[in-house]
Amino acid sequence: MTIAAQRLDKWLWFARVVKTRPLAKALVEAGKVRVNRDRVTSADRLVRPGDVLTVVVGSRVRVLEVIGFAERRGDAASVASLALDRSPAPPGSVAGDEGTDDEGE
Repeated sequence: MTIAAQRLDKWLWFARVVKTRPLAKALVEAGKVRVNRDRVTSADRLVRPGDVLTVVVGSRVRVLEVIGFAERRGDAASVASLALDRSPAPPGSVAGDEGTDDEGE
């Protein structure tokens, strides 16, 4: 069975962005999640491959591109099949030139 779309709260939980599904629902309802730059406040919003999620968790901003779905929550290694992490490097990190955008400077 191929999944074409999935509820946002389930996807956030399966992708291990949060520890529980109720926390995922609360995060969405608090307005801390954007899908393709649009603020979402309904946990039943469907996400599809190619959607880009911007999620504020604590003081960290995560940018995740949806690339797949799961039927249940797996181990941490399975997250790689669900999302591409496009998050900016945390301030003060030493990551070389990777992930920086020097255009226009």
